[in-house]
Amino acid sequence: MQRRLLSASFGAVFAILPVEGAQAQTVQELQAQIDELKATIAEMKAAQKGKPSPGPTPTPPASVAVASAPTAAPTAVPAAPRVEQPPVAVAVAAKPAKPHWYDRIGVRGYTQLRFSEIISGDRRAPDGVSRLRSVGDGGIGDDTNFTFRRIRLILQGDLSDRVSFYFQPDFANSVANQSGGERREGFVQLRDAYVDTFLDRDKRFRLRFGQSKVPYGWENMQSSSNRLTLDRSDGINSAVPGERDIGVIAYYTPPQVERVWKRLEDDGQKLFGNYGAFGVGVFNGQGINRTETNDGVMTVAMATWPFALDGLGGAFDGQVLELGGAVLRNGIQAEIRSGGTSDIVYREERGGIHAILYPQPLGFQAEWNWGRGPEYDVSRQAIRSLPLNGGYVQTMARVRRSPVGPFMPYARWQYYRGGWKALTNAPRLETNEVEFGVEFQPVSALELTLAYAHMERREGDERRMGRAEGDVIRTQLQWNY
Repeated sequence: MQRRLLSASFGAVFAILPVEGAQAQTVQELQAQIDELKATIAEMKAAQKGKPSPGPTPTPPASVAVASAPTAAPTAVPAAPRVEQPPVAVAVAAKPAKPHWYDRIGVRGYTQLRFSEIISGDRRAPDGVSRLRSVGDGGIGDDTNFTFRRIRLILQGDLSDRVSFYFQPDFANSVANQSGGERREGFVQLRDAYVDTFLDRDKRFRLRFGQSKVPYGWENMQSSSNRLTLDRSDGINSAVPGERDIGVIAYYTPPQVERVWKRLEDDGQKLFGNYGAFGVGVFNGQGINRTETNDGVMTVAMATWPFALDGLGGAFDGQVLELGGAVLRNGIQAEIRSGGTSDIVYREERGGIHAILYPQPLGFQAEWNWGRGPEYDVSRQAIRSLPLNGGYVQTMARVRRSPVGPFMPYARWQYYRGGWKALTNAPRLETNEVEFGVEFQPVSALELTLAYAHMERREGDERRMGRAEGDVIRTQLQWNY
């Protein structure tokens, strides 16, 4: 019926609109013909439905017809036949390609090559007297030249929308007590192996399971690939030598903190990484890659908050000040020289604070901690839980453009008095060191650091007494991949 109606409509059009002389018709005549066509269609529709047809539509005045002529013709469009879209095209567009598992995994890393030279001071010493050595850099010694400080390879990715993993070995570790006491280099050691589970859609609250960094100390959390100074300070790093342990941590990052950190990251600042503005964790407590020896756990809590100082105006425009602190409580069985670990669980309790003014272009950084922990008492020839304190104060500048590329000069003073629990018999360290250095970055993949330090150190061996003193020049080339 619809097809007959359309055929009749088109027949009426040809009857009303003659072929010859069409171009000579006026707009009024065309409007009248269109109105007649509309009336005819209306009568045919009414006849099809069994209803009386409406009366003829009156012809509008010429002034109105001229204005409505362009819009009147399209009223016949609904009677045109509809063109069906083929269903095949819709089906193909609606099915996205399934991502491969390797699309969600990334690989990166970095290598640090160092050259260290003691230019003056106690390079050698008789038995029982401290030599100029550092617990943070095994390359400082009597006859050392080039050393690999770190060779890291990092695999990380998303297992699902709310689960991610991180895996990092280090290929630049050494093993002692080989043939004749010779030290061997280039052994692989596990650094990180953990999984993050995000408990909310915005990924602000996460639980971390596995071996990862212990949230104590700002520079302890900062990656060595991103740190300005060559080594972490003795005072802060003594809390968690190796920075890692096996445990469970909860991290939370408020949106306002994340915005400030993102702004600093986009600016190219050296951050400590998004470990959360608040972190609380429990760990074995014996240290990285060491077997747990007691039922106790190490508990740690840390908080840090960046304050944007733009509102102060003037010299503070663009500046960010970050403040925070951490507490740690642990019971540890120190390794003893006669073999194994001590039967006594030594109490360790610490608290620390940190402050960082990011360089824009001048910056400032400081950390300090106090407490007590295992330390070898020479007078009693035994390990005891004794007081400790130490930290560092650092200033730095950032030059974004120069003929040699971006560079950052720095100066740091560090101090520590206390035990070093990661070494045999937890020897006492007495560190007083001033360091000056500069980091160049000619291209994004290369970083060159030159540093001079005047050191006063007690060697990390309870059998050697006194403090060694001397001057050391160090160079490090880091390449990122």
